Amino acid sequence: MDPRLTPANTRIAHDGLRGKVDAPAFTRGTWRRVATGVVDILKSADGPRNRQALMGERVLQLEDHEGFAFVQAEKDGYVGYVASAQLTDDAQATHWVCTPGTHLYPAPDMKQRELAALSFGARVTVVGTVNQYSETDTGCFVPTVHLAPVGATKDDVVANAALFLGTPYLWGGNSRAGIDCSGLVQAALLAAGHECPGDSDMQEALGHALDDTAPLERGDLLFWKGHVALVVDPTRMIHANAFHMAVAYEGINEAITRIEAQGDGPVVARRRL
Repeated sequence: MDPRLTPANTRIAHDGLRGKVDAPAFTRGTWRRVATGVVDILKSADGPRNRQALMGERVLQLEDHEGFAFVQAEKDGYVGYVASAQLTDDAQATHWVCTPGTHLYPAPDMKQRELAALSFGARVTVVGTVNQYSETDTGCFVPTVHLAPVGATKDDVVANAALFLGTPYLWGGNSRAGIDCSGLVQAALLAAGHECPGDSDMQEALGHALDDTAPLERGDLLFWKGHVALVVDPTRMIHANAFHMAVAYEGINEAITRIEAQGDGPVVARRRL
């Protein structure tokens, strides 16, 4: 079993793993949601970041141990540790942030000092409106123009990715503050209504394979070992990458040559959704 997707540690495991893993205890878990703009999902309580979750996203909490919750993210099944204080009780999200970013305010007034920055894809529960602002279930306010109802999609995955142009590269990042290659593809595809796992090796199973002679089309995926990019048109792609340390456009042929020259190998897969 892939440890990234297996809800079990040395103390607890999900009920669905009975008979599959050894654990001192099993639990069905409790659904929670992210209470802050973005949270790190850590490999261990004192370990590195694996991925991130955005405000309003649901996680299944399996335990709360020494200030950290062991969770599994609903959006992609990723497991890890989140600071317990960054989670709150579950509630049904009604809207998501459909612009590159927005702010959460304590009052329906743009001159107020913001409480948090929200990234594309973050979710909120709207309970009412005041002028041009939507009030959330926590008594905070978001500009209504920055929100779309849950279930509404932005179907152009390349346009979704382009919202992150210039975003700094961040290993394991999933927000406008910092993002990596697989985080960019996931954000673009989720907004278009496609299910999408969190890492590039898992994303290689998306869609169907293209042979090397098939002309590339907008929205196709190119994979290297440990890297993924979205095709913009037959000559360009967009990706979050360590060469630019940002989300950037790059010529496909130039990128293939550069990546192979730096020792990271050739394109290993071409996929179409």
